[in-house]
Amino acid sequence: MTAPVAFTAVPDWVRALRTYEPGRPLEDVARDLGLPGIEGIAKLASNEAPLGPSPKAVAAMRAAAARMHLYPDGYAHALRARLADRLGVGPDHLLFGNGSNELIELLFHALAAPGAEVVASECAFLVYKLVAAAFQIRFIEAPMRDLTHDLEAMAAAITPDTRLVFVANPNNPTGTRVANADLDRFIEGLPEHVVVAVDEAYAELLDPEDQPDTLRHVRAGRPVVVLRTFSKTYGLAGLRLGYAIARPAGIQLLERFRQPFNVNAMAQAAAVAALEDEAFLEETRRTVREGRAWMERALHEAGFETVPSEANFLLVKTGAGRETFQALMRERIIVRPLDAYGLPDHIRVTIGRPEENRRFVEALAGLRV
Repeated sequence: MTAPVAFTAVPDWVRALRTYEPGRPLEDVARDLGLPGIEGIAKLASNEAPLGPSPKAVAAMRAAAARMHLYPDGYAHALRARLADRLGVGPDHLLFGNGSNELIELLFHALAAPGAEVVASECAFLVYKLVAAAFQIRFIEAPMRDLTHDLEAMAAAITPDTRLVFVANPNNPTGTRVANADLDRFIEGLPEHVVVAVDEAYAELLDPEDQPDTLRHVRAGRPVVVLRTFSKTYGLAGLRLGYAIARPAGIQLLERFRQPFNVNAMAQAAAVAALEDEAFLEETRRTVREGRAWMERALHEAGFETVPSEANFLLVKTGAGRETFQALMRERIIVRPLDAYGLPDHIRVTIGRPEENRRFVEALAGLRV
């Protein structure tokens, strides 16, 4: 059937937009392999929490399920109060989104007017670049140093037209992190016309004493937006819940573009409960820390190069990333190819449970025999 004119008469720049390639769902891989179900498939592609959500969060979801005929609290009062108390900021310093991706888009709505520029690193989280293209905003990629943000290069890339700078820390997909003191100096040295968005999706996986205190810049009133999520450390990726922390004037600006009821009621209930389970949070950190150390050693012993990571994944050089990704899928293991990031000879693998980590290393080593 011929496509309607309305779907063909679109600007060329729209046709040129790329879409984000997520980690393949378990169900898709099972269908491709002709399997009756997802049992036996290890998904190590999307940096999901190895232990899943806290049992307290699961109980909260079950309790909330019977009320799903009601719209959620559009202001997320209970979650806002609990999180503000935990972070030591006012409730008016917080904005919740349908994952961090929605908050990234809201930043472009609010700050990236025609003619503006956005700065990030090469090999930074791809969504920054994709959203910039959708807004027709010039996106400047500063070179990295050893696959780590080069903050000096990023600062040098800023022009009078720059409105927004993204620093993912730790960075996805490289897993690298800039030193806390270097990040502080970078933020303090930025020109007044620039807002810096520090994407800390993985920061809470760090031991508490190692986590950057980026919030002190928010409390000091600087033009800083800290992005965090319940997807990674708290294991609630399926509920899509992220949040931004900024001074109230910045939050009010972003609120102008937020759609009503953007965060569902089950997500809010689960997040409040997850925040109460410190023991489970620490167990998740420990599992990631020990699993990452074991996998690094095992991969090095098998002859593979990895990038030092402080997140819940590793960047592994295999020589042919997409081919490796496809071969591992046939072994019922899902990882991420990284050609979209300019890293076609690498894959990214999530730290899973110990048995999943062993399966991955053995399968990858077997591909080289």
